[in-house]
Amino acid sequence: MVEPFKNAFNTELIFAMAEQFHQQWSGFDNKGFFVAASEGLDALELKQRSEQIMYAMVKYLPNDFAKAGEIILESLSPAREGDIFGVTTDKQGIAGWAIMPITHYVGLYGQKHFDLSMTLFKECTKRFSSEFGIRFFLLEYPEKTLLTMKEWAKDADRHVRRLASEGSRPRLPWAMQLPAFINDPYPVIEILEILKDDHEEYVRRSVANNLNDIAKDHPELVANIAKQWMSGASTERKKLIRHACRTLLKQGNNQVLQVFGYHSPKLKQVKIQIETPKVTFGTALQFNTSIISNATHTQSLMIDYIIHHQKANGTTSPKVFKWRIKKLAPNETLTFAKKHMMKKISTRKYYQGLHTLEIIVNGISIGKANFELLIT
Repeated sequence: MVEPFKNAFNTELIFAMAEQFHQQWSGFDNKGFFVAASEGLDALELKQRSEQIMYAMVKYLPNDFAKAGEIILESLSPAREGDIFGVTTDKQGIAGWAIMPITHYVGLYGQKHFDLSMTLFKECTKRFSSEFGIRFFLLEYPEKTLLTMKEWAKDADRHVRRLASEGSRPRLPWAMQLPAFINDPYPVIEILEILKDDHEEYVRRSVANNLNDIAKDHPELVANIAKQWMSGASTERKKLIRHACRTLLKQGNNQVLQVFGYHSPKLKQVKIQIETPKVTFGTALQFNTSIISNATHTQSLMIDYIIHHQKANGTTSPKVFKWRIKKLAPNETLTFAKKHMMKKISTRKYYQGLHTLEIIVNGISIGKANFELLIT
């Protein structure tokens, strides 16, 4: 069984943090910190554990943030070259998951010490990430913080460059949203422009995720950016753009589909066959689709399917599933078969009754067929 993320915050980590803080400041009560940070740890989830450690830092580090900040800086492990996956706090210093409560502490209590806090975020991200803590500053000092992050976008360290993108994501999962950038993403896009051709995929992936966030509120803007960035794009940038547009592609956004060469399909025959018209819950819906080209040229096709799930009130709720990307030559026939499991998942409650399968090609519905779900 995979170890839960929350167990990264354990008594060994807290003890190691306490030892590091005590080494840098003899007045640090490492025993008191350990007791406060580890109290009732087993009953707490990941973010609760992190917050408890952070509040123990508030209690036992100096009230003077400038002094506390210097202690933290001196407690960090040496910066590592390359990948920081799996690094942890040890005798060399603080790194890994222990950075999360530290950047939360800086975000909450370092706002009157802007320059020191930016230094702390920059150094901490080289050892884990500062993407959560920096958001307190983006909310309080957006223009000033963005100026710093623009400089970080040109930094020699890839983790710092990634922070410029990841920390400014308007809808970063697990984190506070940034309403100002949800409403007006242009200041963030200026950073993404700097990073779009970064030589590290690790950084480009963050740029794509940031754009995907923006697309949820400004689809037309991201569609236009995709079109602009596609001009003269390298293979790496094309991959970034596709990942950035994944939500819009799934939604069948016409502008984005055309950016990737998916135009209205020209088909002269479509057949949808449900092989299992009655599906018992826990088994698979089986179906196949056959299409014949009616074009004089080869067509690029993105083929998805939607299952319209029955709801308790008798209406249906659509869920899009990615299926195939194919080339269709003139007069060519393509036939696909699919098994789709109808089984228990945490994000959906199933109801017995009539469901509908819909086939989508390049964002356009080409046909529907019904099946019945039986729950015994």
